[in-house]
Amino acid sequence: MTLETPRGPAAAAVTDPSGPARGLLVLGHGAGGGVDAPDLVAVHDAAVAAGVRVALVTQPYRVAGRRAPAPAGHLDEAWVSVVGALRVPELPLIVGGRSSGARVACRTATTLGAAGVLALAFPLHPPGRPEKTRAGELPETVPTLAVNGDRDPFGVPSPGGAVEVAVRPGAVHDLRKDLPGTVAVVLEWLRRHCWAR
Repeated sequence: MTLETPRGPAAAAVTDPSGPARGLLVLGHGAGGGVDAPDLVAVHDAAVAAGVRVALVTQPYRVAGRRAPAPAGHLDEAWVSVVGALRVPELPLIVGGRSSGARVACRTATTLGAAGVLALAFPLHPPGRPEKTRAGELPETVPTLAVNGDRDPFGVPSPGGAVEVAVRPGAVHDLRKDLPGTVAVVLEWLRRHCWAR
């Protein structure tokens, strides 16, 4: 479906589970990629099978055919608009995404009143620039699961406060190595919070 935002039309593909949904998981894509990234597809499929309503959101700049991402403020504005339109009042809202999409979800979680954040391949810093940390974008009070490969050139966040970190052995930024293991970590977290069955 197409959803209008202050930054142009965004796209959302929503999949309902069989039976009643336990939560709503809204996922965004990375800076230069789409919602067909292997880790997003794997998490989508497993979460739907576990009773979660899942929405995969494509940002307006990608819908318009551009590869270079919009400025952070524009991404956040479009995301808040889309999530507001997709929200189901009786379902816990979990926002997330991979890489750039994880950053957007983290920055907007409090504003949206999200119950949780799923940050796949959270890019802690630009490659080779550990001094340019983005740790401040991680939510302080919203339960957050960051899933990162131990060989990710963008770094691995540290756990603390409401942030749990699952480090995937041998995985790089795309998290393709041992996708079933990554999915198992995500499902355990969703179930522990009663957002999946």
